[in-house]
Amino acid sequence: MDIKKILKNIKRKLKKGWQNFKPRFRKFNTKRKHIWRKYQVNKVFVLTVLTITLIGSLYLFYLAKSENVEALKAGINQVTTVYDINDEEAGGLYSQKGTAVELNAMSPYLVDALVSTEDRRFYEHRGFDIRGIGRAAVGFFTAGRITGGGSTITQQLAKNAYLTLDQTLKRKAKELFLAIELEKEYSKDEIMEMYLNNSYFGNSVWGVEDASHKYFAKSAKDLTVDEAAVLIGMLKGPSIYNPIDNFELAKDRRDVVLSVMVDNGKLDKASAEKMQADELYLSDNYTDTKKGYQYMDYFDSVIDEAYKLYGIKDSDLLSKGYKIYTSLDQNYQKAMDTSFKQDYLFPPDAADGVKVQGASVAINPQTGGVMGVMGGRGERASRGLNRATNSRLSPGSTMKPLAVYTSALEEGYRSTDDLKDEKLSFYDVENYDHTFRGTVPMYKALEESLNAPAVWLFDKIGMDKGFDKVEKFGLDLEKDDRYPGLVLGGMTKGTTPLKMASAYTVFANQGVKKDPHFITKIVDATGTVIVDNEDAKSVEVTTPEVAEEMTGMLLGVFSSGTGVPAKPAGFKMAGKTGTTESVMAEEQAKDQWVIGYTPDVVLATWIGFDQSSENHFLQPQAVAPVFKDQAERILPNTPNTQFGVRDIGLDKKVEEEAKEQAEDLLGELSDFGGKIREGADYWGEKLKDGAKNMKDSLGGLTDRLSGYWN
Repeated sequence: MDIKKILKNIKRKLKKGWQNFKPRFRKFNTKRKHIWRKYQVNKVFVLTVLTITLIGSLYLFYLAKSENVEALKAGINQVTTVYDINDEEAGGLYSQKGTAVELNAMSPYLVDALVSTEDRRFYEHRGFDIRGIGRAAVGFFTAGRITGGGSTITQQLAKNAYLTLDQTLKRKAKELFLAIELEKEYSKDEIMEMYLNNSYFGNSVWGVEDASHKYFAKSAKDLTVDEAAVLIGMLKGPSIYNPIDNFELAKDRRDVVLSVMVDNGKLDKASAEKMQADELYLSDNYTDTKKGYQYMDYFDSVIDEAYKLYGIKDSDLLSKGYKIYTSLDQNYQKAMDTSFKQDYLFPPDAADGVKVQGASVAINPQTGGVMGVMGGRGERASRGLNRATNSRLSPGSTMKPLAVYTSALEEGYRSTDDLKDEKLSFYDVENYDHTFRGTVPMYKALEESLNAPAVWLFDKIGMDKGFDKVEKFGLDLEKDDRYPGLVLGGMTKGTTPLKMASAYTVFANQGVKKDPHFITKIVDATGTVIVDNEDAKSVEVTTPEVAEEMTGMLLGVFSSGTGVPAKPAGFKMAGKTGTTESVMAEEQAKDQWVIGYTPDVVLATWIGFDQSSENHFLQPQAVAPVFKDQAERILPNTPNTQFGVRDIGLDKKVEEEAKEQAEDLLGELSDFGGKIREGADYWGEKLKDGAKNMKDSLGGLTDRLSGYWN
């Protein structure tokens, strides 16, 4: 095959084709120019570009203005702090935070090195450098993307404080507008101070003060020129150029910084060469003295709530120096932490080695404030699964007071009314002991957690009423949950200990439920209150009278019902137990609950397995020691407010015992009376016989005397 001949033919045909097309193209181009001039397309194009540029600039200007740049310095210098219910510091939420110091407490060599390497015109420009922007633009058009560079120190501060690290044109534009706003608000020295306090230096160290202690065991104000060059050199890549992880690379980078300082007139060449020849010596005396993330589950919940309810992003919450006031009671939280660390309180691990998990929540029923929370057992990562707030658990029989008994009392039933306890035709249900009692008083059915009477009553009052009431208690239901099994805790998606504890606050708070919450107030770094939830939203779920009668019945659960093993010594509690059966281990429990309350606190505790298995089951009453230990640690720290109602079950028990004793006494008295009557009859006959004998004797004596006298 002759390649040259083929290419020659192709070239000839292309040339011929162009000759044929050329007149048509000229004609088209002439018409295009006429239309272009007629409709002023050039002007329209230019105007469109300018309009788009103006709109984009206005948008970016708006974004820059919407950022609270006034609070930046305070936010950088302050750690976001969490306060407890008594306004005492409980810990901190922080990332990218070091020990902030003023610029006059930093070595001037740090400033010289930074300006020389990052932004030589820092003290001349107003936040952006046209030359740098030009270099970035060239990179964009040659590489097709923003390749880095071109940012001033002010722009880098804006990026670190407000933006992502994405190298995009949009982000660079935002960075520029924010830099302009920062320059309006702060002096050059303040910007320099914020930048050095907010920079990362590797090995989990932020800010030049902590970095100075980490690498040289001294304060930032005492750094020498070469030491300052090491730290500033790390800013290009802290993980690459820190001297602990990459000693030689750190030295090389130091030497580069020293050379740049010479070029910028901040250091003479001889001094630089001497330092470059010197060895680099490291020393570490850094300690993190900040009060940390000591209540992981509670602090995780605070971060989640701040975003879900108030739209405050995690990154902002961790870096902008907020003061977060909460409902946390550190005594409660420490008590719960201690209990959950006691492995002996929990069942042993399953046969396959899986740990029995647990979760617990303590809520103030008067305020709705969460005072303590435990999201699981064992080693767990922060921001992981919190079973107290984010799980999907079946509540078992703890649902009965919510789904049926509250509505029944509202419909006119009384706690002493008899309920049917028999096999039901419309739903297959059994009691825990597989027996039926015929009839049973409501309070007794609740105390003993009998299933059949509860389902029978649910049907009598109407499933719609019970379903709606459960939702009013604050639980989320699906349409498929509208069935008799709801009474026994059957839910499509399940619920959480937090929602169950919140529901039971209704009984402890005269029928009113306050929205459960962790945060009561958030104050930003400038002192402005941006969230105020000190008086949470409330809803009346039932009447005070019904709430009191429910409490009267629920007291019996701990005094003589299924909650007796969980009863805290020396304290009176009302509440309910619950169990769900394993779907893979017949006649065995997968989940167990105890929810108990006083007028001061509601405590809801769950234990169980995350996944069902034939090896994952619990022994009866396994949750009782966990709940009991927590309650005995928490309740001494409460006001110990007494219940204003009597224990209906206990009163009935005392009444029945008194009745039995009275009947026994009457029986004894009746027997005694019979014996007295028998004795009276016996002695009556004896007296009669004695009188008759006496009469006979006297009659004979009379006859003898009569004969004598006669």
